[in-house]
Amino acid sequence: MKPNVLLITADQWRGDCLSAIGHPVVKTPAVDELATGGVLFRRHYAGAAPCSPARASLYTGLYQMNHRVCRNGSPLDARFDNVALMARRAGYDPTLFGYTDTAPDPRALQAGDPHLKSYEGVLTGFTTRQLLPEHEKQWLSWLRARGHDEATSRDVHRPAGDLPEVNRAAPAYSAQETQTAFLTGEFIRWLGEQDAPWFAHVSFLRPHPPFVVPAPYNDMYAPPGPEVFARARDRETEAAMHPYVAANLAGQSKGSFVHGAKGSVADWSTEEIATIRAVYYGMISEVDAQLGRLWQALKDSGVWDNTIIVFTSDHAEMAGDHWSFGKSGFFDGSYHIPLVIRDPAYGSGAGGVVEHFTSAADIFTTLAERLASPARNHLDGGSLVPFLQGKAPAQWRDAAFWEFDFRDVAGGAAEAHFGLPSSACNLAVLRDADFKYVHFAGLLPLLFDLRADPQELRNVAAEPAYLSTRLAYAERLLALRARHLDQTLALTELTAEGPVRRG
Repeated sequence: MKPNVLLITADQWRGDCLSAIGHPVVKTPAVDELATGGVLFRRHYAGAAPCSPARASLYTGLYQMNHRVCRNGSPLDARFDNVALMARRAGYDPTLFGYTDTAPDPRALQAGDPHLKSYEGVLTGFTTRQLLPEHEKQWLSWLRARGHDEATSRDVHRPAGDLPEVNRAAPAYSAQETQTAFLTGEFIRWLGEQDAPWFAHVSFLRPHPPFVVPAPYNDMYAPPGPEVFARARDRETEAAMHPYVAANLAGQSKGSFVHGAKGSVADWSTEEIATIRAVYYGMISEVDAQLGRLWQALKDSGVWDNTIIVFTSDHAEMAGDHWSFGKSGFFDGSYHIPLVIRDPAYGSGAGGVVEHFTSAADIFTTLAERLASPARNHLDGGSLVPFLQGKAPAQWRDAAFWEFDFRDVAGGAAEAHFGLPSSACNLAVLRDADFKYVHFAGLLPLLFDLRADPQELRNVAAEPAYLSTRLAYAERLLALRARHLDQTLALTELTAEGPVRRG
């Protein structure tokens, strides 16, 4: 029987924040249940950041070096295949709940088209059942219909009263009225209408900032102690690591993380950072609770045992590590994300934990194989189906790879700050169990000895004892990039007998 497919993303969820892998504080029973019946990928990494580049890798199966979505607002080239088009070819009507943050290719639109004014477009191929981009207007309208007359703007995320900007007070809406609950309800209602195999993408906004969550999640976790954070002893020491780190720390604004806050993140105390971390943990548990509601709906409708479920995130969240918030740069806190896949057809792999390095680019490749709907262009990702079967592929990557582009196309601020052309404002990371190598196109590289320094605090790139290691990882990175040059037509040759594919 043709399976249903449910692709779930929870925006900005850290890969270490799962009780299934032993997080000392955060409890995620719904994701744990999914892992018990499926496979948990412990070393899964985003392909890029922020949202649009990360999702481009997830949806296309390509590394940033090939899809070239560099920032939020970078158009996704219309020539690339994607997960929705692939599912459509497989006979599904792929349906979206939430958002994809996909800026359309402007060459395919008329000059006055309003879709050219926002990066929050919908990936080509999806039917949109319930849109919910970052402005949250659809959810706010739903709140007003439930009697929340004050829900006229995103100010609804600010708790009432004269409170400090960093606090754990609950907003006016309840745990049954969050954006996550709203989308979950819309999916459940749609599920009841289905009488044929379906493909759905539920794209939750949370635990993306602003950092606020209703009771009981707002004070579910106590602020952690300083030992929890991976960071130097102070911001100044952290900033001295590298010019990019210094610029990133200096450029973070409070308002990006706490709605309505003014000033720089650098002004927050260690206690305030710990409070935000506790709220972030609560936001994860809030999403997990709605996932549990979703699992129950699948069971109640009788499709649980015929539904492939992929749960992941687009990228992660620094949450105070390295004195930083958000997602950027090269630290694991921004790129290590969860991945759990439950495919009832492969019971032999159920409950497994995969320690191999996997990438967001692997999702498209996996679903294309599972649905017998081949991609129409080169892919960088590998299929995870062997892991789902309880086996390791004959050949697999030996390191994680991701990229980050810090150019500023509209304003040129990054280029001016570093004195670099925009094409040199980027970095690439090769990270295995032993070392992390960070190559900048226009700045000095970084190297971390992860065996001795798992928190990534000491850059050893210039130390004589590590020069041979740095060279070896630079060569490995160069070889990886060479292997992943676009192969769409490279393996095809026109002959007297017509086109022949030789690989």
